[in-house]
Amino acid sequence: MNMELRDEWLQNHTFEEISVGQGAKVVRELTEADIAGFAALSGDYNPTHTDEEFARHEGMRARTAHGMWCGAAVSSLLGTVFPGPGTVYVEQRMRFARPACAGDRLQIAVRVKSKDSATGQVTLDCDVRLEDGAEIMVGEAVVKAPASKQRVAKANGLRWNVFDAAAGVHRLLALAGRQATVRCAVVHPCDAESLQGALDAARHGLFTPVLVAPRERLLALAQSAALDLGDAAIEDVPHSHAAAEHAAQLAASGDVQALMKGSLHTDELMKAVLDQPALRTKRRLSHVFRFDVPAYHKPLLVTDAAINIAPTLEDKVHIVQNAIDLARVLGCEKPKVALLAAVESVNAKMACTLDAAALCKMAERGQISGGILDGPLAFDNAVSAEAARVKGITSPVAGDPDVLMVPDLVSGNILAKQLEYLGGAMGSGVVLGARVPIALTSRADGATARLCSAALAVLLARSYRTQPL
Repeated sequence: MNMELRDEWLQNHTFEEISVGQGAKVVRELTEADIAGFAALSGDYNPTHTDEEFARHEGMRARTAHGMWCGAAVSSLLGTVFPGPGTVYVEQRMRFARPACAGDRLQIAVRVKSKDSATGQVTLDCDVRLEDGAEIMVGEAVVKAPASKQRVAKANGLRWNVFDAAAGVHRLLALAGRQATVRCAVVHPCDAESLQGALDAARHGLFTPVLVAPRERLLALAQSAALDLGDAAIEDVPHSHAAAEHAAQLAASGDVQALMKGSLHTDELMKAVLDQPALRTKRRLSHVFRFDVPAYHKPLLVTDAAINIAPTLEDKVHIVQNAIDLARVLGCEKPKVALLAAVESVNAKMACTLDAAALCKMAERGQISGGILDGPLAFDNAVSAEAARVKGITSPVAGDPDVLMVPDLVSGNILAKQLEYLGGAMGSGVVLGARVPIALTSRADGATARLCSAALAVLLARSYRTQPL
């Protein structure tokens, strides 16, 4: 039979309770962080584990896990699930059939083969397999099973996060693919970072760039920064205001399917977009940040931290729906949305808590679709299941949100910049609500953030072809 680990407690199985044939199985995805963390702990920096290009050259599908990572996965199962806390390793034998690669979903299983009453030892068959049943590792473990029943709070364990900033970038670029079928107007890329970001996006096959900027200034910048413009089209305009207006016209006429902000003020570009009736929809424009956060287990969207200063309830309906749509384009089938406030209860003196309650009810009535909403939630309750448990909050969102919706631009902007500058998060951003997506980052952002923002815009542009706003 299979036994599943409870969310809050680790409960063991004593020697007397264990019977031959009994076992347990867990399923987990092997991540880039797993491989990087194991390399750091073991000191094994064999390039088949750390260098994607080297691994492929050696015939691997991708970077591979260390063989002993499989042993550690079995050890984790034995020590936390079955037999559980109090289990002592005696012996482990393993045979490796093929390597596991980042992104593989693996089934780790153990099953009791025999018991020895004289020693209290249990022998178990153990294996690690791909979801289709293909063997990664098979072997045999001998453990001394727990003699006494124990129930241990899961939260007592040490938690360590290994963060590979490049991994999130690679995943996003892989999702966007290499189909250069989107033309993107890059608006006034007149500093090295914004021009580099646009050229990187073109080099990765994300889009075909149309550079809208003063030609002579652009050529001089490319020469001084040693950047090769290649065959990128240049639309010559006198200044940033004209660049925004011309790029919006290109989008309105269908000549480009996405816009990307360069080195100009956000309000210049947004005004130009809003001045084009063909680009407006029933939706309100809103911005969504996508973050890979070191201490969080999946990408996190934050909205709106860049455009809507003090959104009304009606505005928030559009902001939430835009964020849900982006999460779904990014592969999240049913995004979980945490509606943030300073407290987790409705307070008539705090308007954002009333808005949160109303948004939840609107989602129940189908006025907001495609996601699971809960709020108001304070930030700790939103991102930490443990904090929610301590405060007695039962929520389908707490501890596992895909989207954080902030009450206003000030709180959102502070949160986003804290995540980036103090939390080490890798961020990118995009504007939704217009007929075309707009890759939008801060003028202080580097080329990588701009590259990732371009990937978001390209994914949305492709989605809009089949499901226009």
